[in-house]
Amino acid sequence: MDIRDIAALSGYSVGTVSRVLNEHPNVSDRARERILAVIRDCGYEPNSNARYLKMQTKTSIAAFVKGTHNLLFADILERMQTLLLEMGEEIHVVYMDEDENEVQRAVAYCRIRRRKGLIFLGGNPLYFARGFGEIAVPSILVSGSAEGLGFTNLSSLTTDDADAAATIIDELVDRGHTRIAIIGGNREASQVGTLRLEGALAELERRGIAFDRELDYEPCRFSMADGYDATVRVLMRSRGVTAIFALGDVIALGVIRALVDAGLSVPGDMSVAGFDGVDSGQFNVPRLTTIRQDADLFARRGVELLLEHIEHPELDAVHEVVPFKLFRRESVDRPAVHA
Repeated sequence: MDIRDIAALSGYSVGTVSRVLNEHPNVSDRARERILAVIRDCGYEPNSNARYLKMQTKTSIAAFVKGTHNLLFADILERMQTLLLEMGEEIHVVYMDEDENEVQRAVAYCRIRRRKGLIFLGGNPLYFARGFGEIAVPSILVSGSAEGLGFTNLSSLTTDDADAAATIIDELVDRGHTRIAIIGGNREASQVGTLRLEGALAELERRGIAFDRELDYEPCRFSMADGYDATVRVLMRSRGVTAIFALGDVIALGVIRALVDAGLSVPGDMSVAGFDGVDSGQFNVPRLTTIRQDADLFARRGVELLLEHIEHPELDAVHEVVPFKLFRRESVDRPAVHA
């Protein structure tokens, strides 16, 4: 099989296939997905001319970033890139939609571009359990746990998302909030949003705080725009809420904007708490109360572990929990008392 066969099977021209193989940006998403699906289904390996031999050489590391609006991942990635470049390592970055199967994408990618190591920023454990066995190179999952999956070449770094979410709930309840809405994540996906949601719900129950999952929870993607729209929906149906817990800082920033546009003050009329501790949160008005994940530690330890396992692939995978810290700032206060 060669590039002409892929073109025939996919229904696209040889030129379009070539642009996909060379990761040229001037290709529609639909064409790229179709061509990569053909490559994946057929198990295509690049032919042995000089151009593709270079592609097959394990000369660099690939990073797969889950979501295009995640400010924490952007911060971690920037630090990782700096560290790797200082060590003489090249890194190629692949961005994908937060609902995409990152393992499937990596498997297809590795059939065309051989890399000596992979970094996953975010991921769904179910996808790793089902498909990571096709990946042979040392890899690390950052901001997610691969412990218990049994892959010796897949290490992981994560925060205890459930415990951190419970810490936010405690902060809100201790401030006097008994009507709390939660915004963010996906009802179906087994990802960090689910862990944060379940941790928050468990703590609400432990503290004896009523929570109507149909009225007081609104799923949304991790972006400011989606946080804004989700807040509008919550305000329309959930009465008496005095605080909102956003499952990501990027969502929280959209939440605050929506509240202000609705004529509410933060924290005067509504308190807002986030999760991640991205830099922009401390410059927002008001400054955002949040759980801070240590982006620098994620980056440094992630690079250390990956390079160590590239150098010594016989080592067992390592799974570590990165500590978190509650940052009390201006966006959370006691509920307003209205006459």
